[in-house]
Amino acid sequence: MGKKKKSRPRPSPESLGLPLVGIDTHAHLDLAGDGDFGFGADEVGAVLDRARAAGVARVGNVFLGPGAFERNARLFKERSEVFFILGVHPHDAKTWDADCASAVEAAFRADSRIKALGEIGLDFHYDYSPRPVQDRAFREQLELTRGLDVPAVIHSREAWDETLAVLDDMGFRDRPLVWHCFGGGPDMARAVLERGWTVSVPGTVSWRKADGLRAAVAGIPLDRMVLETDCPYLAPEPYRGKRNEPALTAFTAAAVAEAKGMEPAEVWEATAATAVRVFGLEE
Repeated sequence: MGKKKKSRPRPSPESLGLPLVGIDTHAHLDLAGDGDFGFGADEVGAVLDRARAAGVARVGNVFLGPGAFERNARLFKERSEVFFILGVHPHDAKTWDADCASAVEAAFRADSRIKALGEIGLDFHYDYSPRPVQDRAFREQLELTRGLDVPAVIHSREAWDETLAVLDDMGFRDRPLVWHCFGGGPDMARAVLERGWTVSVPGTVSWRKADGLRAAVAGIPLDRMVLETDCPYLAPEPYRGKRNEPALTAFTAAAVAEAKGMEPAEVWEATAATAVRVFGLEE
């Protein structure tokens, strides 16, 4: 029998030497899961410490509904580098009613760490909530962002045309809006940019077959781009298939830099500045 080849050790994110200014704008650190995915309450601190060692200065944690926020915001009580995003995901649109809307609004008015409403939108891949119900919850949450004067963070899966149609119908051109986990090509990026919105680039930009996304990223100005993990899923290379976490945003920055012919630190600093502006974070 032949000898097994030894796998090469993966580089650590801190080996990229990025300065402590980076921002992971979209993480689910309060999301428990099965197997290798999800985060235990007792490890959130260590995850954030690893992020800091890799140059991640801030993390946006997304709470999937007011119940999750009420249960889990305590996890970040001592971690001021974490800002919050709160909304009802399209999967859970059937839970959106007047009581839910009141709870979301009350949370925003009570906690200044909540900087955006999301992730909201349409998901026609699973249809966990009926499409008309998704549409209603999406529209009503968009109206709430207008009343609260906060950015919207958009989730759209297999519903590109429908999502754009709702946003255009609701008059969201040139309003603060982040297109979460963007995975399209240049034409889709232009549609987002021409409406005045911001593109959030996930770790999938580093995947081997993501040529369309890399082509899009090459043409997106850095002042219209932020980075995200969407952890615990969608880890970038060389950690694809493993649990994702904010520290690995460093490899997403490196992949964006390669696509744009730039240095990773330049992408890191510029996308962080965009996130500070879009989410209204303190310098």
